[in-house]
Amino acid sequence: MPDAEDVRTAALSLPDTTEKIAWSMPTFRVAGKMFATLPEEETSIAVRCPKEERDELVLAEPEKFWIADHEASFAWVRVRLAALDDVTELRDILADSWRQAAPSRLLDAHPELGVTGEA
Repeated sequence: MPDAEDVRTAALSLPDTTEKIAWSMPTFRVAGKMFATLPEEETSIAVRCPKEERDELVLAEPEKFWIADHEASFAWVRVRLAALDDVTELRDILADSWRQAAPSRLLDAHPELGVTGEA
């Protein structure tokens, strides 16, 4: 089961990522834009996720994904670390969130992380 240190290691391994404390918790940002948070209990993470996909994830795997009340109107989803298969799954989730926040110059410079900035 991945833990908070695995989250930190995986997030900071992504290009141009920094860690900043906000709302009394670690947040991870790409080029200054937040893509993940590690809430105070450090048993889950919050990541960017389009609302349509988020709702499908929660319905398909409610033991793994859920929507915090205060994030319901935003494109974020919570992920229970204990429900993840391994660190590889954690990295994939963080990379997906990173891609949603990263500027096109970084997407173009790092095609190994997924889609480029070109449509």
